[in-house]
Amino acid sequence: MLTIEPVDIHSRRQVNRFVRIPYRLYADSPYWVPPPIVDVKAALNPKKHPFYEHSIAESFIAIRDGRDVGRITALENRRFNEYHKTRQGQFYFFECENDPEASEALFNRAFEWARRRNLDTMVGPKGFGALDGYGLLVEGFDRRQVMTMLNYNFDYYPQLVEAAGFEKEVDFISCYINPQELHLPERVHRIAERVRQRGTLQVKRFKDKRELVSWADRIGHAYNKAFINNWEYYPLTEREIKYLIDNIMLIASPDLIKVILHKDDIVGFLFGFHDVSAAMQRARGRLFPFGALDILLEIRRTEWVALNGIGILPQFQGIGGNALMYSEIDKTVREYGFKHADLTQVAESAVEMRRDLINLGGKPVRNHRVYRRQL
Repeated sequence: MLTIEPVDIHSRRQVNRFVRIPYRLYADSPYWVPPPIVDVKAALNPKKHPFYEHSIAESFIAIRDGRDVGRITALENRRFNEYHKTRQGQFYFFECENDPEASEALFNRAFEWARRRNLDTMVGPKGFGALDGYGLLVEGFDRRQVMTMLNYNFDYYPQLVEAAGFEKEVDFISCYINPQELHLPERVHRIAERVRQRGTLQVKRFKDKRELVSWADRIGHAYNKAFINNWEYYPLTEREIKYLIDNIMLIASPDLIKVILHKDDIVGFLFGFHDVSAAMQRARGRLFPFGALDILLEIRRTEWVALNGIGILPQFQGIGGNALMYSEIDKTVREYGFKHADLTQVAESAVEMRRDLINLGGKPVRNHRVYRRQL
């Protein structure tokens, strides 16, 4: 017998059941990286996550013969809909055994939830904020997830989602960069150096964590404005900006975070992070008492860097901004001794940047697809 049960967020037992489902599903997977349990619980808690200041969500568990076999969260991001003048619902936290009946029942419950709120479209996977990885993995199942910046799922998931009537909305490609095969022409470095000398654009580096934290508010507000033309954009609230930056600062190394300045304005970003996926796998979602310490040690020993949040405002791309950005990518990968680099989730609409990355030696290795279904 199959039933769908709404999650009572005030019930510790039900929340724990919801959180633990993927830990069982991926118990033997070498590629899945468990998210910190505290982060998943925060996403379900209106008192802790700023998403609920303007929007709503509800989660469901699929139960077959007394055993939890799947889950899903349905969301209404009212701030997104107001900005884009849409009536879009979202789904996130979708996990399921290879059980088409359970998957269909979960999606039907999410569709009912959305229709009751007069929403006409369902899009996903798309989560609670900018740090939630977009899309379902449709290519690259044999590579380890990059921390929680990317989602991981088994190869049968796309069939389950498409069977529920979903079609492609947008793809996000992630590239692998081998520093030994990074082909950045010397001409790019020369252009970047001329840009610096002219003073049109400058790269701001941070000497320590204290200085980085002192810039956090500026970085957050600039980040909120810089990606205004992106598919997923909506204006973040002050608390969402703080939540975003606070989470970035937890894992940020000052020498890997760079911003591009035009006069006193931040017009570009290059965020690098030590990839601590291996330590997160060992922690199994629990940061205390030893998981957090192991993650700090992994920062020192990892040979991988994750590059995320890369971009520069369009009006500065044609005056050397792209050259400056690519020059800094090259320096980040080479100067700190990394042997591997992942550049995560470049939207297919960023045609020029994707072409540049491939020409420079980046190899597309993952594809995450966001799906859409009319209700």
